[in-house]
Amino acid sequence: MTTHRTRRTVRSATLVAVAAAAAFSVTACQSGDNDASGPHKAGTSAQSQAQHDSASLTSKSASAARTQTLVDGSKAKISKVGAQHYRAQIVSDGAVVATLDADGRDAGMDGNGMFVTLTAGGHISSWMDAGQQGPGTFDLEGGWKAKITKQDEDHYRAQIIGDDGVMGTMDADGHDAGLDANGVSLVLTPGGLISSHA
Repeated sequence: MTTHRTRRTVRSATLVAVAAAAAFSVTACQSGDNDASGPHKAGTSAQSQAQHDSASLTSKSASAARTQTLVDGSKAKISKVGAQHYRAQIVSDGAVVATLDADGRDAGMDGNGMFVTLTAGGHISSWMDAGQQGPGTFDLEGGWKAKITKQDEDHYRAQIIGDDGVMGTMDADGHDAGLDANGVSLVLTPGGLISSHA
């Protein structure tokens, strides 16, 4: 199932596009978080200190990173941002070409045939594959099946099915979706392409 291809120039261009989308997504989430905090109140010095301490802890957590080599030779710099929140910067030829943000849920991406998943617990996987194109029902690694349906333009959904029925749903709405299914890594693209790796 695994194929090895090296088209770094095309892959880098695709990864840069993914990076731009990921950066926009992270910024949008941060905006939403700021809006959700409600109106600003005049805080006591204790509140100010608590906010400062919280920011310092987040900064320290995000700065403690480990590096892992991916299947195409690029590097993933993985940082813990918070509880069940990890971020991976994909670095190729010294430049960050993509960012995965797993905040309470797994994240995934297709970088022109190199698939990458990052779990909310900080585990990263990468593999090369041609994938399978939906809509339809497909056999995946680990005995799973995926029933893929088109929801809209650039929006596909996959029900992940095991022996006991549907175990979860992947929703690729304008961006790639990733999932760890009991040790099997899955990526679904907004074009309906799915790939799995055990």
